[in-house]
Amino acid sequence: MTSDLKVAALGGGHGLAATLKALRAITSNITAIVTVADNGGSSGRLREEFPIVPPGDLRMALAALCADDDWGRNWAQIMQYRFTSDGPLDGHAVGNLLLAALWDRDEDVVAGLDQVGALLKVVGRVLPMTAEPLSIDATFDNRGELIEAQGQVAVATTRGRLQSLRLSPTNPEVREEVIVAIAEADWITMGPGSWFSSVLPHLLVPELRDAITSSRAKKILLLNLDTDKKESGGGEFAGYSPREHCEILFQYAPDLHFDVVIADSNQGDMSGLRELLEENATAFFEGDLREPSAHYHHNERKLTSAFTHIAREILV
Repeated sequence: MTSDLKVAALGGGHGLAATLKALRAITSNITAIVTVADNGGSSGRLREEFPIVPPGDLRMALAALCADDDWGRNWAQIMQYRFTSDGPLDGHAVGNLLLAALWDRDEDVVAGLDQVGALLKVVGRVLPMTAEPLSIDATFDNRGELIEAQGQVAVATTRGRLQSLRLSPTNPEVREEVIVAIAEADWITMGPGSWFSSVLPHLLVPELRDAITSSRAKKILLLNLDTDKKESGGGEFAGYSPREHCEILFQYAPDLHFDVVIADSNQGDMSGLRELLEENATAFFEGDLREPSAHYHHNERKLTSAFTHIAREILV
């Protein structure tokens, strides 16, 4: 593994942050391409007040890539700090307010992100998936009853089996910086994370999906933890097996081929997933990837080990 490996990492939230922390141990050429459909919490409140992309997932990606020194670690903590009060600042993250201020002043999303990146001395770069904020809607079948979920929060919490997933606007503009990063990447990673609201949205944007599909980069998909152990109807992607994890993605990007799929070895029967990957000539990496103290989060050091193995033994 060499430090000149160029990686475009796609996703959002805690899942993308874990991937970024793992990747930065093996390369400094990382571009995080972050979903911009969040409408909950601090980000949602800021979207209601300002015509901006939701800053939360972008903030988390910046914090994950901050410099590994006292300056970077301190600023990462400040960016993640949330106010606790009885007033309107309650729940707002400092980083969200900083990004919102830069965007309100200059109106250039990428320029603001680059400015904060310079402040944090980040490893790599953080970019928004699209140049404009998105809304995500879905239709679920809950035991024969069709339920319409509007907005990221509703999509992530509505019970039932996914019938369709939609973005508004349907064909948003993609920044040139994103297209260039994907075209120049040696690797493209997707996931883990909220499957419907952080991972799949990248494939619902026509220009972005085409860029990912046509890229010559090696493509790596990281599956979520314990997808087959949750009770059906318990929230986003509950009741889906690891194989279904992949199948639903292929429905929205049938021409997309992954070179490697990474899964946690604690999920039980992988036979269905292995069969699907063999049919698609996709390599499979299986290992203990979970954080011992938080079983629904990936351990960044274990992910780094997985990436190193893949680089040396699979994608050679």
